[in-house]
Amino acid sequence: MSAPLGRLWLVPNTLDLGTDSETALDQVLPRAVIARAAGLSHWVAENAKTTRAFLKRVDQVCPLALPLQAIDIVELPRPRKGVGTASAGAPDLQPLLAPAMSGHDIGLLSEAGLPAVADPGAGLVQSAHALGIAVEPLSGPSSLLLALAASGLNGQSFAFVGYLPVEATARAARIRELEALSRRFGQTQIAIETPYRNGALLAALAEHLQPQTRLAVACGLTLPGGWCRTLPARQWREQTATLPDRMPAVFSFLAG
Repeated sequence: MSAPLGRLWLVPNTLDLGTDSETALDQVLPRAVIARAAGLSHWVAENAKTTRAFLKRVDQVCPLALPLQAIDIVELPRPRKGVGTASAGAPDLQPLLAPAMSGHDIGLLSEAGLPAVADPGAGLVQSAHALGIAVEPLSGPSSLLLALAASGLNGQSFAFVGYLPVEATARAARIRELEALSRRFGQTQIAIETPYRNGALLAALAEHLQPQTRLAVACGLTLPGGWCRTLPARQWREQTATLPDRMPAVFSFLAG
């Protein structure tokens, strides 16, 4: 009789990557999640260095089952541009799940938030399902859902659209396209940006959205000084709002 398969645990991370302030781990992650992370000896991660930093923080709350040097951490391969997880050209991720095939649990970790949601990892989860490996998501912060909940916009119908174009003309066209979809379906549109371009995206949204469209900005949620504010686009245009260039932000809007 073959040994039972291990499980793939989706381990949430804090949202303070790259910021000047660090959130206490047990303020944003349940104790049971921290204990689960402490007991895992195999990890697949977006970044090995930040995973080791995360495990050091875990160890301060709940001692690791193994010394950090003995924990196996492998990085997800970075997909080539234009290659989706379901594409024939996508990397084969099944070898990363070899420990689970031998009965060992594996943790999947992104640099921030919940893996596989606006972060890498969906391809590995897909491979786990193909191999019959159970996937276990754990509770923790997801910047998109926290921002949506705090916005007061439509939480029954929403779409995450990722990054908008950087080039001004293409970005303006994309904003107008998404606003038309929002108006047609009553659907909240959610976007993100690299922190140092947060201000530019806010300015573009305020300029190109219709004056009555409600625009929410959630900045640094779960961090000290984090906030969320929802105003009509015209009011964002009228004020000179500044956003920190090292703190993550989520932008959501809903056309009337």
